[in-house]
Amino acid sequence: MSLLALEEVMAAESRVVILAELKALKEHEEIIENNLNIRIKKIKKRGFYKPIIADNQTNVILDGHHKWNAAKEFGLSKVPTIFVDYFNDAGVQVDVWPECGKDSITKEEVIEMGLSKNVFPPKTSKHSFDFEIPSLSIPLEKLRDV
Repeated sequence: MSLLALEEVMAAESRVVILAELKALKEHEEIIENNLNIRIKKIKKRGFYKPIIADNQTNVILDGHHKWNAAKEFGLSKVPTIFVDYFNDAGVQVDVWPECGKDSITKEEVIEMGLSKNVFPPKTSKHSFDFEIPSLSIPLEKLRDV
């Protein structure tokens, strides 16, 4: 697995990492404060190391809520993101985490929540992808507006 520099474009299996506007992305799930603190420490040490995954039609975050919130803490304006065709890509699946209080969840429910003013409790939706999420190495200063 290779690390990508900011100048490189990742296009593996038609998955492209782009620098998306942080404020354009929408969360659908709460975070766990301890997990956020872990992400903050990791990003501070390594830079942005994994992209966020979001729906290409609605900008709803599917994977990466803690990284997105860490980016807000750092005052970043952009975040590395892979956009997917959530409803039409059979390789993007959603299920529920065990003991989350729900027996099942649909893609429609995820998007509805992301577009609302509400969020699910943490660890409700569990997304899986049929592609490898690449490792990155992007210094934080490259993700701030100057």
